[in-house]
Amino acid sequence: MIIKGLQKMTLLDFPGRVAATVFTPGCDFRCPFCHNASLVMDEGDDIIEPREVLELLKKRRGMITGLAVTGGEPLLQPDLADFLAEVKALGAAVKLDHNGSFPGKLEELIKAGLVDYVAMDIKNCRERYAETCGLPESASEGVLANIDRSIGILRNSGVEHEFRTTVVRELHSAEDIAAMGEWMKGDDAFFLQGFVDSGDIIRPGLSAYSRDEMQALLDILRRYLPKAELRGV
Repeated sequence: MIIKGLQKMTLLDFPGRVAATVFTPGCDFRCPFCHNASLVMDEGDDIIEPREVLELLKKRRGMITGLAVTGGEPLLQPDLADFLAEVKALGAAVKLDHNGSFPGKLEELIKAGLVDYVAMDIKNCRERYAETCGLPESASEGVLANIDRSIGILRNSGVEHEFRTTVVRELHSAEDIAAMGEWMKGDDAFFLQGFVDSGDIIRPGLSAYSRDEMQALLDILRRYLPKAELRGV
C-alpha cells in the first residue's frame, strides 16, 4: 500500500465524520482539470508508511472516526483491501473516492464490508466521457462499460454513496449537464463541484464557472435529479 499524502484531520472529506485522509499515487485517467497532477503522475519520492496512518487512528480513536482514501485512484493499490481491513479493525469507518473504472475491485471491497461510503466521479455526459478523462475516443466504449457497472453496483449495494461532477467551463456545457442528468436519473446524492485551479493541474488554462452560472447549471440538472446540490462554489 503506497501512500504519498496524509491529512491528519478534516471535517470536509467524509460527510458527517471527523476523519483523516490518505492520498494514493497513480491513476488510469488523465483528466485535464485534475488538481493533483503530481500525485496522478506519481512524482516525488516521499512515502508515508501505512503503519503511521494506523497509529494515528489508534491514538486518536474516538476523536477521528473515519478515514477517507483518495488519490490518484486508490483501487490501483493491490493491497488496498488488507490496509482497509486494518483500518476497520480499529473501529474507523472508511470512505473511498473512486473514478468508477474498476467495478470488480469495488464490488469485492463492498462485499467484504470494507467501505462505508463511496464517492464516485461522473466526469461528464456519455458523449464526452473519454475526452473529459483525458483518454482517446477509442477508449470510450470500454470506459463507459466500467462506469455503468460501477454505478449499478453502488445503486444496489446498500452502501451510502454519492456521485459528483467537477464542472469546467471548457469541458461542460449546459447541454452536457442535461445529457448527464438524463443518464443519471434516479440518484438522490449528486453534487456539481466548482473547479479550482490548484496550480498543479494536468492542463493549464482551464477556468471555472461563476457562482451564478453554476446555479443555472444546477437548475438544469435538477430537472432530472431534483435533490442535486452544489459543492465548493
